[in-house]
Amino acid sequence: MNKKDLATMKNKPVAEIEKELHELRAKLVNLKFDLQAGKVKNIHDVHVVKKSIAQLLTVMHERSLTEAAAK
Repeated sequence: MNKKDLATMKNKPVAEIEKELHELRAKLVNLKFDLQAGKVKNIHDVHVVKKSIAQLLTVMHERSLTEAAAK
């Protein structure tokens, strides 16, 4: 996920962010299974997916903090 994608995710609804997060977690599980089976040669993909998951979780956490501060 590049910076432009991350910036657009910040403006999307929480439900859509959660859907993307669910898809990335499923992709990570599949990548881990394929890695153990020897199907994946590029282990960098696992790193990229993990980083994207962390970025989305950060966006959700920031949003919850701003909503809590507004109350």
